[in-house]
Amino acid sequence: MLKLRVIPTLLYKDLGLVKGVGFNSWRRTGSAIQAVKVYNMREVDELVFFDISASIENREPDYELVDELADECFMPMAVGGGVKTLYHIQKLLAVGADKVVINSAAIERPDFVNEAADKYGAQCVVVAIDARKNEDGGYVVCSLSATQKTDLDLVAWAKEVAQRGAGEILITSIEQDGTMEGFDADLIKLVADAVNIPVIASGGAGCYEDFVKAADLGVSAIAAASLYHFTEATPREAKLALKEAGYPVRL
Repeated sequence: MLKLRVIPTLLYKDLGLVKGVGFNSWRRTGSAIQAVKVYNMREVDELVFFDISASIENREPDYELVDELADECFMPMAVGGGVKTLYHIQKLLAVGADKVVINSAAIERPDFVNEAADKYGAQCVVVAIDARKNEDGGYVVCSLSATQKTDLDLVAWAKEVAQRGAGEILITSIEQDGTMEGFDADLIKLVADAVNIPVIASGGAGCYEDFVKAADLGVSAIAAASLYHFTEATPREAKLALKEAGYPVRL
């Protein structure tokens, strides 16, 4: 069995890190460089860095910033936000990103997933899916930092991006994001059961038990942000909880 990965998420907007609830990222949480330096010392498996306003503002990734972060980052780093072309991916990899995360661009042009995987390898391509619960209990896939609803079927879309060559799927519950009230188990299980590629659970981690519950759903990695920003919790302690529950982790 592959070792479960514990992945802090860094959300960047207007020259600093932010975090809110339900994708309303208004609360400042500090410096991206400082956060990377802290996570270097905390046995983190990977980092995910999102420039959350890039796609909304229709601009490219900030390559200079990613270059600075990569120089300080001693673990694999996935970068998302504004990634729309193969050129963007090429530039991000050149300045030190290990993976790219695409979301809105994949929704706008699904062939982009194929092109990215064919050019740079599936291991480099993470497709993020942000989902909001419907009144009927189903899920709506959203784009542009959860500001726009789509007519995509959640399970069908997850299967499609996997078939197109995505190496991983990062699934986030919009409602649970930042609440620290636990993951949306139904959402995560739907996606984890639908595909045979690694799934990263995101949106709602509030305690170490939530990591174990997510692992029980069949994910390969667990992402969190607010838990690390606003509590004393650490990635190492999250790993120890997973290990205690019988899951293999890297220590």
